[in-house]
Amino acid sequence: MPNRDILVIGGSSGATTPLRTILGRFQNDLPAAIFVVLHIPAWGIGMLSTVAAAASGLPVRQAEHGLEIENGHVYLAAPDHHLLLSDGHMLFGRGPRENMVRPAIDPLFRSAALHYGPRVIGVVLSGLLSDGAAGLNAIKRCGGIAVVQDPADALADEMPRRAMEATTVDLCLPGDRLGDVLSELVREQAGTPLPKPPEIKLEVAIAAGDRIDSEKIASIGDPAPLTCPSCGGVLAVAKTDGPLRFRCQVGHAYAADVLASEQESQVDEALRIIEERAELVSRMAQDCRLRGRVPIAETYESRAAEYRKYSDAIRKVMLGSPDPKRAG
Repeated sequence: MPNRDILVIGGSSGATTPLRTILGRFQNDLPAAIFVVLHIPAWGIGMLSTVAAAASGLPVRQAEHGLEIENGHVYLAAPDHHLLLSDGHMLFGRGPRENMVRPAIDPLFRSAALHYGPRVIGVVLSGLLSDGAAGLNAIKRCGGIAVVQDPADALADEMPRRAMEATTVDLCLPGDRLGDVLSELVREQAGTPLPKPPEIKLEVAIAAGDRIDSEKIASIGDPAPLTCPSCGGVLAVAKTDGPLRFRCQVGHAYAADVLASEQESQVDEALRIIEERAELVSRMAQDCRLRGRVPIAETYESRAAEYRKYSDAIRKVMLGSPDPKRAG
């Protein structure tokens, strides 16, 4: 029986500290390969050197398309590419962003679950919002092990908390204990392979950049009266037993809280435009009064008052709405 030799780790804000601690516990005879996705844009050589210094007993390198997987190595996702695993090697995916990021954690976790099943250990570290939750659910559904950093120990607790809501995790530990426990888990025999859900295979293909259409989207989601904040297309709500998620026909995907956060950003932008419009029309009214064009000035003043009324109503609603990052 193979051991649990595929270790996938995802994190965002606050994840570098527990990641360094984890890697510092591993010895050079580690019988597993480690794959890491962090939400740090264009980290380049700086992050490579930081991780390499922590993983003193293991070679660290940036993942490459087509590179063979070797045990005892740490592979960091490259900027602007989804890191995907296949049988024995890595792939780069140029599919749409997921949860507004690329690389995203969920595609790595799903591809590992699809190809390695019970040999996978998935780890979600500190971070904002929900990336990693759906992927960890996929790992569990394919027979793997789900591990999260204790939210009470995380600098940003949303990602670990959302992961725990999305699936039944096997272990929830402080960052300083994860390395020792993972060193033991990778030496355990993997469990029995489970059937691979077809929707996981489709979502891995989307991340790889395969063309999708309405029929494929319909097979994994039902249309919802919501629009994609990235492309304006119609969103479908995923038909899974995991966390509430949405995907459009282009392939952009969102956890519910990420979508709510993006919608709030768009409301902020709309509010700014309305307030700027009110200011402009007010200045136009003043100019007309100075020029003796009183009827037109009064029309502009009425419009400015109406715009401010809309602005006040939107602001009142926003102040009374829960923060989508903290809701739930």
